[in-house]
Amino acid sequence: MNDSSYYVPSAAMAIVLLLKGRAALRAWRDPLLRSVYSLLLLSVLVFFFAAPPTISWVNRVTGVPNISAPLVYCLLSAFSASCLVLIINWRGGPPEATRRASRRWITGYAVVIVATATLFALGDASEQRLRDFDTHYADTPFIREMIVLYLVALTLSNIAMNAVCWPWALQVRGWLRVGLLVITVGFSCNITFAATKLTAVVTRWNGGNLDYLSTYVAPAMAAAAEVITAVGFCIPLACQRVGDTWSTWSTYRRLSPLWRELAPLSEHGDRTVRIGWWSPVELLVTQRESDIHDGMLSLYPYFDPAVRARAYDAAGAAGSSPDVARAEADAAMVTAALRARAADPEGRVISAATENSGPPAAAGGPRDLVAMSHALRCSPVVAAVREGAVPWAGDEPTSRFAH
Repeated sequence: MNDSSYYVPSAAMAIVLLLKGRAALRAWRDPLLRSVYSLLLLSVLVFFFAAPPTISWVNRVTGVPNISAPLVYCLLSAFSASCLVLIINWRGGPPEATRRASRRWITGYAVVIVATATLFALGDASEQRLRDFDTHYADTPFIREMIVLYLVALTLSNIAMNAVCWPWALQVRGWLRVGLLVITVGFSCNITFAATKLTAVVTRWNGGNLDYLSTYVAPAMAAAAEVITAVGFCIPLACQRVGDTWSTWSTYRRLSPLWRELAPLSEHGDRTVRIGWWSPVELLVTQRESDIHDGMLSLYPYFDPAVRARAYDAAGAAGSSPDVARAEADAAMVTAALRARAADPEGRVISAATENSGPPAAAGGPRDLVAMSHALRCSPVVAAVREGAVPWAGDEPTSRFAH
C-alpha cells in the first residue's frame, strides 16, 4: 500500500459516519447501534493513524519517536474488542448475560491496551521507523513483547469471532447469513495479517529476513480485512432498512385502489395542506390508511352484513382461503355501500342512522386494508357487486353472484 491508500478506507468509513451522525446520537442508548458506530469510528482511526504520513506527523508533534506504533496497536485492540461486543449484542440473548460477556471482552482488551503502552514505555525504540517497525525492533526487549502481544490479541479475537459467526451463519437465512459470511472472510483476512506479521518477526528471531511480508503484504491484508468486516456488519442492517422501505412503499402502492374509492368520502379529503410525496413513506402510508378509515366510517350506515355474508360464502365456494374470503367480503360490502351512498344523494340513510343511534361506530372490527384493496381490484365477487349483478340490500343473491 502507498502512503495515500491508507486514507481511502478511512475516508469511506468517515463518510458513512457523517451521513449517520444524527441517527447515531438518537440511537446511542441502543447497544447494537452503539456498537456498530463504535466499530466504524475505530475503523476510521486505525487507517488514519496507520498511514505513514500520519505516523510521521504524530511522532513529530509528540516528540516521541515511534509513539504511533503503540497508538495504532491500541486502536487495533480496541477494534477487536468492538467487533466482539458488536457480535454479542447482535446475536442477542438475556440482557444481563449480554452485558456480562461484553464487559469481560472490554476488560480483557483494556488490559492488553494498558500492557501495550507499558511495554513501549519500558523498551527502547529511539530510531523512527515508519513502515518496518515490527521487524526492525523484533529483537528489542519489551518492544518485542509488545509486538507479539498485539498480534496474539488480534488473532485470538478474530478466531473467537469466526467461532461465533460461522455456526450462526449456518442457522440463519437471508441478509443476516450473507453478512455473517462476509464477516468471517474479513476476520480470516485479519488472521492472515497477524500470521504474516508473526512470520516476518519469527524469521528475524532466527536470523532471516522476510521483512517484505510485514512491510508490504500485511498492510494490504489489514486494509482488506477492515473494509470487508465493516461491510459485513453493515450489510444486514442496511439491507434490512432497504427491505423495510421497499415493503412500506409496496403497501402504499397496494392501498391505492381502496384509497381512490374511499378518500373522497373522508372528512379530510379536501384538506388544503397535504403531505408531500417526499415525506417519509411511513407517514404517507399512515395518511392513506387514515383516509381509508375515515371513508369507511362515513359509509357505515350503508354497510349491509347480509351482502358481506353472501360475498364470503361465494368467495369460499370459489376456492379462496378464509383470510382472502374475508377480505373479498369486506371489499364487496364496501362496494355495495358505495353504490347505495351514490343512490342516496340527500343522505337520508345517514340522517336516519344518526337520529336512531347517534354517531356511527367502527364497523366489523379491524380489517386487512391491503387485502381488501387487492380484492377490490381483482375479485370477481366484488366485480359482480360493482356491476350491479348483486343488489346492495340484503335480498336473495342472483344466480351470477351465487355461482
